[in-house]
Amino acid sequence: MNVPLKAATLLFAALALAAADGAPQRRVPRDLSPRFPPGQVDATGSLMGYNGGFQFCRIWFRSWPNGDGDGWFVDYPRADENLSIRFAELTRAPVTHDLEGNPVTALVRLTDSALFRCPFTMMSEPGGSYFSEEEAKRLHDYLLKGGFLWVDDFWGSRAWSNWETQIGKALSPSEYPIIDVPADHTILHTLYNIDHVPQVPNIGLWRMYRQTSERGEDSAQVHTRAILDHRGRVMVMMTHNTDFGDAYEREAEMPDYFKTFSVTGYALGVDILLYSMTH
Repeated sequence: MNVPLKAATLLFAALALAAADGAPQRRVPRDLSPRFPPGQVDATGSLMGYNGGFQFCRIWFRSWPNGDGDGWFVDYPRADENLSIRFAELTRAPVTHDLEGNPVTALVRLTDSALFRCPFTMMSEPGGSYFSEEEAKRLHDYLLKGGFLWVDDFWGSRAWSNWETQIGKALSPSEYPIIDVPADHTILHTLYNIDHVPQVPNIGLWRMYRQTSERGEDSAQVHTRAILDHRGRVMVMMTHNTDFGDAYEREAEMPDYFKTFSVTGYALGVDILLYSMTH
């Protein structure tokens, strides 16, 4: 029987799914994100144009179906650039700029040597992330050597559960437990005094509905959590059920959104950046 190629392909896929349905299934990571952009690091994995000044480093990571998140690229690169601009304006910290005066940002993989030249790193939507054994080991080494990671913009219990599993590969929860950050912790008072960490919604949800919780009751409460090293230094800062990336990326799109969320968002961002480079 002659079967058109398209029909044969669909038939094969259906049969494969039917066969797999009755067998034990193993979830394997698959990259659902855009590929790593060229030009961020050189052939040895080092930062391009590194001169010792602050560069906002975003971590590239793979996503997988067990998690809940769009991927590493959310809010990139505008959030990185805008926070760097405000950081240069509001502090005396040296920030690396290009020849046109734009802040230099970097996108790094956990396996790049460039990681160890980043005093600060950030991940957006880490609820969908997957770390290999090698990536987890590199993240472990980076954090214990003085590195800092801020994870932001992940919502609800499924995203939290996946992130807890992934970071647990790098930092054993029995040795490095996740704690709630107390209101009087230094990281919330490095330059600006943050009396509470607000729930920042994506700008579309605020524009359409004036709501802040992106997963309804499942994300109604903001969680500000951290993992400390044995000296009490924050290694990993976690802002769960809130989206500071949008407060930076979308600052110019809606005055009401800027006044309500971006002002406090930048205050927290500056506090975290200063903490990461002084502790």
